[in-house]
Amino acid sequence: MRDARPIRRILMTTDAVGGVWTHALDLTRGLTARGVRVDLAVLGPAPRPHHREEARSAGVRLLERPGRLEWMTDPWLDVEKNGAWLLDLDRRHRPDVIHLNGYCHGALRWHAPVLMAGHSCVRSWWRWVHGHEAPPEWDEYACRVRDGLLAVAMVVAPSTAMLADLEVDYGPFAQVRVIPNGRAFTPVPGVAREPIVFAAGRLWDEAKNIEAVCAVAPSLGWPVMIAGDDRHPDGGHCVPGYVHHLGPLSADAIAGWYARASIYVLPARYEPFGLTILEAALSGCALVLGDIRSLRENWTGAALFVPPDNRPGLAHAIQGLIRDPARREEMARRARARAQQFTVDRMVDGYLAAYRSIAAPVRDRRASERTRVAGR
Repeated sequence: MRDARPIRRILMTTDAVGGVWTHALDLTRGLTARGVRVDLAVLGPAPRPHHREEARSAGVRLLERPGRLEWMTDPWLDVEKNGAWLLDLDRRHRPDVIHLNGYCHGALRWHAPVLMAGHSCVRSWWRWVHGHEAPPEWDEYACRVRDGLLAVAMVVAPSTAMLADLEVDYGPFAQVRVIPNGRAFTPVPGVAREPIVFAAGRLWDEAKNIEAVCAVAPSLGWPVMIAGDDRHPDGGHCVPGYVHHLGPLSADAIAGWYARASIYVLPARYEPFGLTILEAALSGCALVLGDIRSLRENWTGAALFVPPDNRPGLAHAIQGLIRDPARREEMARRARARAQQFTVDRMVDGYLAAYRSIAAPVRDRRASERTRVAGR
């Protein structure tokens, strides 16, 4: 008979660069509310002050180890040092499950069973952004990612599109699940809707395609506001034109812009889930999105879709919503209704079920080993 004891403690990794941070914080908060202790290990560039405030407000204690992430330039010494640090946390904290939100540490000699969540990948990013396979300088990354994915007990993705990409590039895997992201997000009440087009995303990330929004901005007639970091973690930055660049904002500040804006635009070339889209929809924005598999999967019937590189089509779709208030309001209503399906409770239920499914065989094996030793 399988051990029915509940999951008590999780060691989870994250970084503070993009949406993985938001996902990990919401999941940690939801698990904590269910009586699960989460040790949240933050890798990569140090969290910014607004990240720390978000963690403090959520009651989440951060364990930090700065260094380059696996998708950054020349990261491998930092990746190995971070791996040793994570194994020490595993040894000292004795979690029931390891939850990795990155790939290359999957092949370490963990004490606990490992679930790996694939939120994006350089190989599929390159293919969807550039239209061809990643160049040879990414070969070591691909080998390490494959080793990590094939070593873990379960691979999870936030959409079937993302899982399909991982399986094409690295599969097959031992076990897989699709667990859509949820968002603990409360729209700002009592804010008057304004004639504003809004977009949020890393300006340096070609997958977000923020440059397309900047390019069509002069033709729209409404002001275009862009929130997001213009500085690449490896150095360098891009300066947006024809828009009001708000810079990187806290979650509260972004929520205020969602509440004010009438239209949210993200003509993404690659977006495995899209948490900013979910937030904008919950806030009552009409959506104009890139016509890609993952966004179709979640938002068909609740958004307008435009091929990412069709800038005249992007301008036409936005202008159509600007000129037709009734249609804009209807699309906003549909987006909000769809967004309400992506709850944190649903996400936490999915991950707890996944944790139990990989922890139970380990507990069975350990119990069997204890019985065999006692019988000698």
